[in-house]
This record gives sequence, C-alpha cells and structure tokens, in this order.
Amino acid sequence: MPEAEPRHYRLTLGLVLAAFVAMVAYWVIWFFVDRSWLASMDTQAYYVFENAFPAADGWLAVACAAGAWAMWKRRASALFWLLAGGSASVYLGLMDVLFDLENGVYAAPKGDWGAVGTEVAINLYALGVGAWALAFGWRNRTWFLARS
Repeated sequence: MPEAEPRHYRLTLGLVLAAFVAMVAYWVIWFFVDRSWLASMDTQAYYVFENAFPAADGWLAVACAAGAWAMWKRRASALFWLLAGGSASVYLGLMDVLFDLENGVYAAPKGDWGAVGTEVAINLYALGVGAWALAFGWRNRTWFLARS
C-alpha cells in the first residue's frame, strides 16, 4: 500500500504553482503592459533595481515550475526543487525588503498606499512561501526520497 502524502501536500503544490504564475504575470505586466501598476517608486534607482531581478526571478520561476511538476508527478526531485526554490525565494525576498527599507518604499513615497500594499504582499509572499517550501521539503524529505 502506498504511503499517504504528507500533510499540506496539496497546499504546498498550490503555493508553488501560484508563485510561478505570479512571477510570470509580474514580469509580463512590468515589461509589456504598464509597470506603473506595480512600481512603488518612480526613481531611476528603483527602475535599475527592479530591472536587475528578471534573471534571478527566472531561476525562481524555473524552480517553482519544476517543483510543481515534480510534486504533481510525486517525484523525488520535488525535494530538490522545493529546497532550491525556497532558498531562492527567501534570498530574493530579503534583497527586496532591504532595498525597500533603505529607500523608504514602505513610507508610500508617491502617497500611494496601494503600491505599498502590493510591495508588502510581494515581500510577505516571497519570504513566507520560500520559508514554507524549505520547511515542508526538509520535514518531508524521507517521503520525497522514497519516491525514487
């Protein structure tokens, strides 16, 4: 009889898949639609900072997509992708939070609390889902490794 999937398995799969979709949507809006929907500042330094993220976010998107696929297929490789994606998400989230703190982003520089709310939501999701993926993957590593 197959071993039951870990508690919160489907929630984790959904969070990882949602992170992938959100990253793709973010960069489509940023580059092809209207970046002012997402921008919490309108300074040159802010745009330079944001434009430095696509490669790293691309890696995170690959990790999320591969992790979601491996989880869906119940493959042992899901453990690797959860740990790789989780650590990338925490790292990028911390970089973003530090920039925001050092540059007054949380103080609504444009008087736009909606932009601040978007920024806070992005930060919390990156840090929260990253930490969740790391903890979930590690806590359930024997289950994942038994899939090989």
